[in-house]
Amino acid sequence: MNKTIILKRRTDIKMVRYNARAVTITAMLAAVSYILGFVEFPVPLSPAFARMDLSDFPALVGAFAFGPVSGIMIELVKNGLQLLSTSTGGVGELANFFIGASFVWEAGFVYRFHKTKKTAWVSCIVGSFIMGIAAAVANYFILLPMFEIFMPLDQVIASFGAFVPFIRTKLDVVLFNVFPFNVLKGLVIGTFTMVVYKRLTPVLKGVR
Repeated sequence: MNKTIILKRRTDIKMVRYNARAVTITAMLAAVSYILGFVEFPVPLSPAFARMDLSDFPALVGAFAFGPVSGIMIELVKNGLQLLSTSTGGVGELANFFIGASFVWEAGFVYRFHKTKKTAWVSCIVGSFIMGIAAAVANYFILLPMFEIFMPLDQVIASFGAFVPFIRTKLDVVLFNVFPFNVLKGLVIGTFTMVVYKRLTPVLKGVR
């Protein structure tokens, strides 16, 4: 048999195995992401209803390991599962998907074309700022107006102003709380990913 055909078949088999593993690991990471969504922490200098979680960490790992589409799928599955117990009619989950996807897409897209440690750090930093912008947009147009279902917007703004006195408008909340917090959150998740990713690589890609 022609050597070229043999090599091609071997390559095809490896690609099938790799793709099957990528799908399996992506599904597992989505499950972990969903579980992490229930582990919430209070946001510094914010009212009690403002909470954070680290559920974007598995999505970033997936984006680094298998590309940005994997990260997007993890975010999609996580938020899809959260719809089963939503208290926002899906609005909060949609905003959460938009914010998380913007982070992992950029980071995975940049890292995919130049897989070095320096590029990974740059992608995490840039992705964190993009997530901050996405969070600012989502909060201004979606999440803060949604809170009006539970309390008047002026009261929501005042609850943030109790921690940061110069917050007096919805735009102030976005600029001085939402944006910097989400940038910081992205940097924390990015740093944690950088610390553990190399150790996870053999498990993720089946390298021995």
